[in-house]
Amino acid sequence: MTTHTPSDYAALALRVSSGALFLAHGLMKVQVFTIPGTVGYFESLGLPGILAYLTIFAEIAGGVALIAGVATRLVSLALVPILLGATWAHWGNGWSFSAQGGGWEFPLFWAVVQSTLVLLGSGAYALRLPVLNKALGQFA
Repeated sequence: MTTHTPSDYAALALRVSSGALFLAHGLMKVQVFTIPGTVGYFESLGLPGILAYLTIFAEIAGGVALIAGVATRLVSLALVPILLGATWAHWGNGWSFSAQGGGWEFPLFWAVVQSTLVLLGSGAYALRLPVLNKALGQFA
């Protein structure tokens, strides 16, 4: 029987809640803003449209992986640049995310959360895949 520490439960809470938020944000880009709308927004920022597709994929796949606890450290590490990009995109709107166009406080905080998960790992009740764990080592 596995004994979990308070840190394991803290990692679980961060992992599942941020995974749910990533999943919701990715689905919002598909269902509300639409894929062409999201691509257009990225291009309006001067970014290549392909980054919109990659961001949508990362948010949906990353969200599912975080909820399940699969390769948490690697997934969280991969999501940090997306969040730093969102911080950059919202920088001109000011600090508060309630500002017109959304500020940078939320994406920057979320980047800190993902960085924390890189350090903590999956925590309690994560899906353990022996082959993946062996291949990724401490990043599983």
